[in-house]
Amino acid sequence: MARYTGPKTKIARKFGEAIFGDDKNFEKRNYPPGQHGNAKRRGKKSEYATQLMEKQKAKYTYGILERQFSNLFKKASASQGITGEILLQLCESRLDNVVYRMGVSKSRSGARQLVSHRHITVNGELVNIPSYSLQEGDVVAVREKSKSLIAIEDALASSSTVFEWLTWNADKKEGTFVKTPERLQIPENIKEQLIVELYSK
Repeated sequence: MARYTGPKTKIARKFGEAIFGDDKNFEKRNYPPGQHGNAKRRGKKSEYATQLMEKQKAKYTYGILERQFSNLFKKASASQGITGEILLQLCESRLDNVVYRMGVSKSRSGARQLVSHRHITVNGELVNIPSYSLQEGDVVAVREKSKSLIAIEDALASSSTVFEWLTWNADKKEGTFVKTPERLQIPENIKEQLIVELYSK
């Protein structure tokens, strides 16, 4: 399964945001990487550069590679509604993202690993495809044999964020994907309209 495995802090510094979650190294040096650090080296970015950077930020945030992301955009374009908003909703509906949002893992990459290593079920069936698209009403749970995993226990113990579009039962270690989130309910700092403009060229 292809995925980004390079240095995460360097990417976060490039965008000026801790897009991979809490990062102590990023907090120490939250300026662009490179020899000159936060010295202003470049002039104003072109429109294309700004749009491209926003697309790259979205891809790295959700852990999606170029072809997958392009396919998601095509699917969003073919749907009725606002393309940029639908694109983010498709990203949020991915199984690995929902596992992360439910607090079962501290990061999306960790959630992806839990899914691919067969620790997660959807409606009672084992699903090991991180990009699996959830539908409203789907029940996501930690597999019975995996409920005592220390990584999952630690993640759930430190999780405090509650999302209106998800429910979570701590005793059963299962939650429901109640509905597709509205744009206002998605906390990611992504300017999706710039991505739409980039793909529309």
